[in-house]
Amino acid sequence: MLTAAITFLLTAGGVAVAGLRARRRRFLSATRWFAVALLPAGLYLTGLFPLASTIGREFADWAAKLVFDPRVWAGIVLLGVSAVLLVTTRWVGRRGAVETPAERPAAGAAPERPAVARAAKAPKAPEKQQPGKRDDGLGDFADIEEILRKRGI
Repeated sequence: MLTAAITFLLTAGGVAVAGLRARRRRFLSATRWFAVALLPAGLYLTGLFPLASTIGREFADWAAKLVFDPRVWAGIVLLGVSAVLLVTTRWVGRRGAVETPAERPAAGAAPERPAVARAAKAPKAPEKQQPGKRDDGLGDFADIEEILRKRGI
């Protein structure tokens, strides 16, 4: 009963403020106040206030366990280790330090001919660059850097 009285008082107060804003010809602000004023009544009539109360209590219980329970801290440590391992393997994989299974020769595969092996492993000739442009592996960032340099930034 008290919850209903409070929610409808909040709604009435918000509608009153919206009316004052509309009276001063601030219709956009009045519309916003009216929209916000309808929220408490809508939450009460749909029964979401008990749900919010339950969520708040459960969150408080979880936070208390987070601080005082050693098992939770062990879980946090495991999640951190997992994240560090995933980021590290991604970083090492991008650097090319890890050999993928496609790069390794199969155990029963026939050995490659020396001429083919040399041709496959020969480095590609670098493309001719335009004067004034350098290729540092950044791709589009080099263009952005050049634009910023022209503008003096």
